[in-house]
Amino acid sequence: MGRQATDSRTRFAFTRQRVDEATCPPGKSQALFWDTEQPGLGLRVTPGGAKSFIFEAKLGRQTIRMTIGPASMPIRAPKDRRGNPTAAGANTEAARLAALVARGIDPRAEKAARVVEQAEQRAAAKAERQRKEILGTTAWAAYCKARRSKWSERHHAEHLAYASPGGIERKRARGKLTQAGPLHLLLNRPLACLDGPAVEQWVERESRDRPATAALGFRMLRAFINWCARHEDYKGIVVADACASREARETIGQPRAKSDALQREQLPAWFAEVRKLHPIQAAYLQALLLTGARRTEMMMLRWEDVDFQWKSIRLRDKVEGERTIPLTPWVAHLLSFLPRRNEWVFSSATSESGRLMEPRIAHNRAVAAAALPALTLHGLRRSFGTLAEWVECPTGVVAQIQGHKPSAIAEKHYRVRPLDLLRLWHERIEEFILAEAGIALPQPEAEPLRAIA
Repeated sequence: MGRQATDSRTRFAFTRQRVDEATCPPGKSQALFWDTEQPGLGLRVTPGGAKSFIFEAKLGRQTIRMTIGPASMPIRAPKDRRGNPTAAGANTEAARLAALVARGIDPRAEKAARVVEQAEQRAAAKAERQRKEILGTTAWAAYCKARRSKWSERHHAEHLAYASPGGIERKRARGKLTQAGPLHLLLNRPLACLDGPAVEQWVERESRDRPATAALGFRMLRAFINWCARHEDYKGIVVADACASREARETIGQPRAKSDALQREQLPAWFAEVRKLHPIQAAYLQALLLTGARRTEMMMLRWEDVDFQWKSIRLRDKVEGERTIPLTPWVAHLLSFLPRRNEWVFSSATSESGRLMEPRIAHNRAVAAAALPALTLHGLRRSFGTLAEWVECPTGVVAQIQGHKPSAIAEKHYRVRPLDLLRLWHERIEEFILAEAGIALPQPEAEPLRAIA
């Protein structure tokens, strides 16, 4: 009778009332009660009144006891009309644990693995939230850094300027601050929000006041988004078709190729005004015209790249890596009187880099003084190729001097012109340009010009 009485006090069908009424007898550290409807489901009560559901079972010769949850959780899982549980209950969790034991699985190990998995899921969810909060400016900085080795210095600087927040003191105008770049407002938002409508609004706003700037910025942005769509850190969050809007492309329009170039009759006026500039700027601009080089190739020219003995110049070529062209008489004459302050041929005593950085301003001033149409520095390169046709120079020779890719199979595989053959035609081109400009080549016995201090 005593045993049965004890069992009736510790074993009963769990109901909310019976669970709430259960207490720990005085003098005991805890009291355990067991559900008569769900095997293994128990209730633990402490002297302080804390209650929790537990599960106990035998796994081999080992007794397993686990906490299921607080006694405030549902005892029996509520069910819908079809009889399916709608929430977790103490009895359903005990039944699940009992099924694991029946299969020989330790529920404690399963719980530990589940805790680790949940922690990994939370960490992954947090990382994904952080990815979606990445600003466009952050991804733009990573893009510029990753592409730095593929770009020229000017191209890299343009990308930084277009996304600049501004507010930096100007170098040439003390007290005045720079303005934010055209792309800064668009990029200063989460990368995931950089979608089609945002790009359309930016294009419409920028195209009203500065269409050329908007067109260049749009091309930069399109290349940036394509890069993000391939990058492991940004794919999946960037809107890959953000620049595919028909309205944006129609507003920007198609880029038009420039055709600015010096005509033969314009050469005297151009040379006359350019030669009035600072000697280093004047030498740079004349060398640019007489070699057909790219503006950065000539600005990056070092003294070690100029060979006065064998009359050659080695240029850093963006297509082939480097190329060697003839050092023609007038260009050699110009370079021979430049100061050797440092490693750079076209050096500067004021710039941080130690070399000429922005000859465009001086060139524009000379062009305006000569009353010539607008002419870019790249227009000088275009002028070289155009003026070379007056001496009937072979197209392949001009392409090789200027560093263009061969445009035909024969040029690509069957024409390897030595430097002396290039010099033959290059000197003819230079002689023609100087003759049209009214400039006579210095004679070897003539008194040398005074070197620049």
